[in-house]
Amino acid sequence: MAETAPEEAKQSFQYQAEVGRLLDIVANALYSEKEIFLRELISNAADACDRLRYKALTDKDLIAGDAEFAIELSFDKSAKTLTISDNGIGMDRQDLIDNLGTIARSGTSAFMNELTGDAKKDVNLIGQFGVGFYSAFMVADKVSVLTRRAGSEDAWLWISDGRGEFTIEEAVRDGRGTTITMTLKDDAEEYLDESRLSHIVKTYSDHIPFPIRLTGGEEAKQLNEGSALWTRSKSDVTEDQYKEFYHHVAHAFDDPWATLHFRAEGVIEYAGLVYIPTMRPFDLFHPDRKSKLKLYVKRVFITEDCEDLVPSWLRFLRGVIDSEDLPLNVSREMLQNNPVVSKIRKGLTKRVIGELSKKAENDAEAYATFWEAFGPVLKEGLYEGTDQRDEILKLARFKSTTRDGWVSLADYVAAMKPGQDKIFYISGEDEAAARRSPQLEGFAAKGVEVLFMSDAVDEFWLPSVGSFEEKDFQSVTRGGADLSKIDGDAEDKESDDKDEKKDDDQSPSIDALVSVVRTALGDAVKDVRTSHRLTSSPCCLVADENAMDMNLERMLKKHQQLDQVSARILELNPKHPLIKALSEKAIDGVDDAAFLLLDQARIMEGEPLPDPAAFAKRMTEVMTRALG
Repeated sequence: MAETAPEEAKQSFQYQAEVGRLLDIVANALYSEKEIFLRELISNAADACDRLRYKALTDKDLIAGDAEFAIELSFDKSAKTLTISDNGIGMDRQDLIDNLGTIARSGTSAFMNELTGDAKKDVNLIGQFGVGFYSAFMVADKVSVLTRRAGSEDAWLWISDGRGEFTIEEAVRDGRGTTITMTLKDDAEEYLDESRLSHIVKTYSDHIPFPIRLTGGEEAKQLNEGSALWTRSKSDVTEDQYKEFYHHVAHAFDDPWATLHFRAEGVIEYAGLVYIPTMRPFDLFHPDRKSKLKLYVKRVFITEDCEDLVPSWLRFLRGVIDSEDLPLNVSREMLQNNPVVSKIRKGLTKRVIGELSKKAENDAEAYATFWEAFGPVLKEGLYEGTDQRDEILKLARFKSTTRDGWVSLADYVAAMKPGQDKIFYISGEDEAAARRSPQLEGFAAKGVEVLFMSDAVDEFWLPSVGSFEEKDFQSVTRGGADLSKIDGDAEDKESDDKDEKKDDDQSPSIDALVSVVRTALGDAVKDVRTSHRLTSSPCCLVADENAMDMNLERMLKKHQQLDQVSARILELNPKHPLIKALSEKAIDGVDDAAFLLLDQARIMEGEPLPDPAAFAKRMTEVMTRALG
């Protein structure tokens, strides 16, 4: 952001280019119903009150003389203005620049890179970012924000028409808080009506735990019930109220995938209104991996940054936990390793796992929607959450080589072939690339199912978990993936018997070829041997049985955490015409062919060639000899 004027009482600022583009989308396509702007601004006001109420626990001077928090609405038909005011924490000059001149704390660059140009898709994406304030420009030609931060004597006035710049100047305000005044567009005058405003507040903001009052008449009229939604009985809360509270507490535009409303009583007491979203929050894979659950104590907001409240692999949860047992003056340091928080964490984790298990069993289609959004995060619990490992393994779903949709490990084990004692999988950056791997050919020929492990987290939990229902996980890209004991289909078995007889006749020449190729390649490979996993490709690379998985090595090297990958085993397909032809010339002129086979196998794995020039030279010589 560039300041366009020297430091004076009033300054003009240009919006960031990204914000200008965002405002255009917000004004024209963000909401199907423009009335939602009021919900967004009221939610922001409630958050400001929550933040100040928490700070006042340790600094009561901040609310001296004005301890009752409230949100007030008023309108002036003649001036065509609608005003929303709160006595929350307020903002200073820098807060105005940071929060109203940028996409506040939303990863602007990442956000803009994701915009597609498709209005419908972009609306869903925008809903993942904290842009509620900008919704005011859907109904207003001009927006002014008069604010004074709690504890400060200085007030500031922010003004913008949302078209390119905003101004900030010193101002005067009685008391702390923020007042937003919108000069409404001609087609938005419906929001200058008491009954219309009352209906909107009742529909979208009835759950706000602060009174929302309409002022301007002889007596202020409270428009909402003003009690915390999670304190009410489930029978007293409608589905629409649950949805609107989710929109408020999660700052999200999607509807919740699941809602958990509960009260725990016993050794400790706490209430919860917790949601599983439908869409991924934008910061789900942020390195901090922080939870966004809000912690309250006796209905007083404390923090949404309590690391121990929920394990990091459930950080997609949104909502509220309200404890009766923590002290009101609890600090962040006191929350760390707190036994009350630990018990809440354990109980909440058990509830969420139980809800997921119930959905997985009773509604596979709905559960697939959850897994596509949050499966990679939940799998983090396989190596972080040892207490829940068995439950998470049962919840895990995978794509496979033999069926459409998602497959559970229990389904996989139930469908294992006679003689199969391992759960076979293949790792790759994505499923499509893994499907092209030559290592799958022998498994496909025998009808053996192979699971795709295409999430980065898979490389880390697999070694630590090791097995499921006493069946070890086995990568098909490792040397120990033995297919000889597994019974295939009748047609496949008959083909194997014929090929085995042919291989017996050809074994001396194949063995000689293996020996020559091994000598030619030297240290470039760990070993050369014949393969039983290939059917249509001449060769492939595999890792030694005790070595690191090939995909994990590639990933670590890509992120500069590994200097070089280990030497691989080159497997040759004795049934392939090329290998058969080479075996007849195993003594003479095979060196170039050996390196070409190795480079071909590298290309099939998606690995870079160590010497592209040498590969090109050998390929040219081979083609020249072939063309005569």
